[in-house]
Amino acid sequence: MRAGVICRGTLLLALVAALSRHVQAAPASYFVPMAPCRIVDTRTPAGPFGGPSLSGGTIRSFAIPNGACPVPSGATAYSLNVTVVPQGALGYLTIWPAGQAPPVVSTLNSLDGRVKANAAIVPAGDNGAVYVYATSTTDVILDVNGYFVPDGTPGALAFYPVAPCRVADTRNQVGALGGPSLAAMGTRSFPILTSTCGISTTAQAYSLNFTVVPQTTLGYLSVWPDGQPQPTTSALNDPTGSIVANGALVGAGGTGSVDVFASGPTDLVIDVNGYFASPIKGGLSFYVLTPCRVLDTREFSDGPITFYTVNVQVSPCGVPTSAQAYVLNATVVPSSFLGFLTLWPLGQQQPPVSTLNATDGAITSNLAIVPAAGGSISVFASNPTQLILDIAGYFAP
Repeated sequence: MRAGVICRGTLLLALVAALSRHVQAAPASYFVPMAPCRIVDTRTPAGPFGGPSLSGGTIRSFAIPNGACPVPSGATAYSLNVTVVPQGALGYLTIWPAGQAPPVVSTLNSLDGRVKANAAIVPAGDNGAVYVYATSTTDVILDVNGYFVPDGTPGALAFYPVAPCRVADTRNQVGALGGPSLAAMGTRSFPILTSTCGISTTAQAYSLNFTVVPQTTLGYLSVWPDGQPQPTTSALNDPTGSIVANGALVGAGGTGSVDVFASGPTDLVIDVNGYFASPIKGGLSFYVLTPCRVLDTREFSDGPITFYTVNVQVSPCGVPTSAQAYVLNATVVPSSFLGFLTLWPLGQQQPPVSTLNATDGAITSNLAIVPAAGGSISVFASNPTQLILDIAGYFAP
């Protein structure tokens, strides 16, 4: 049932020292959105970005800039959607920068062997590559929807956090951001800028969380900028028909809209936590961190939790006080039904949004970009659950 283990003793002290040095040296980066593109699929013929399947207990390297997607060699980090197609129970999968030691973090879990996806922002490693490790044999699919580049790169975008806000909910009355439900094999456009969430009309990409409430099983959901061709990628999978969420960085279409395709009938909820636009006053840069475990309530007798406060700055991960938003991977280990989990800045009113759902009681993960408030974030779980938070980077001036 574990998503990893936690550092202790001298190993933890060494990690803290190493992370502190890494934070001091980390350069500022900015985001470049791109049309979603499939860069790795181990179900395809053998090759550096194809088969064979990833064997359990092994590490495989993927040099992202050398693939078929237009990612430059100078990228500092990648915005990915990671999908597993396990051949049995999969304890966990971890993705991290090539050339570094395996971190004590996880990206996703699939103990029941189902197809699962999770978004991840992954720093680039040696030669721009990333490592992938799985506890059990599985196929792996990596889709890329953007990348980060050094400060000064023309056209790169800064991040502007917003209070977590619900953009669309097709369970509501019929409207541009409401009903009806998505039809099977149908495409629908959502005019993000017409929401009341305070997104600037200058936005060129969004940080969104997509939640599906299927009417039956849902093979996959795809999202992409309006006005572009539908990509051969997926944003999430839901073969069991449970409520499933996944984050995504999505480029804004020419009208500021995003398009969504669902292979089966489903309701869709879209929440926003920030947007990307040209760097001006108030815009934030991205800083990579060595992937690190911020919190594991299983280790400190703090869980299961419902309400909880996490002080990210006092974790062993070397996050500076200048951080104004955190890039986290949230994993819940519920004992049974978990309606939803929400993360938001400490001191603000709890927003009517969700970060993830685990109504089937399974170990579940999701990317969460959470605005910071005094170094801490608030957590609410609708039902008691253990919580694990891993960090990959942060946004700061």
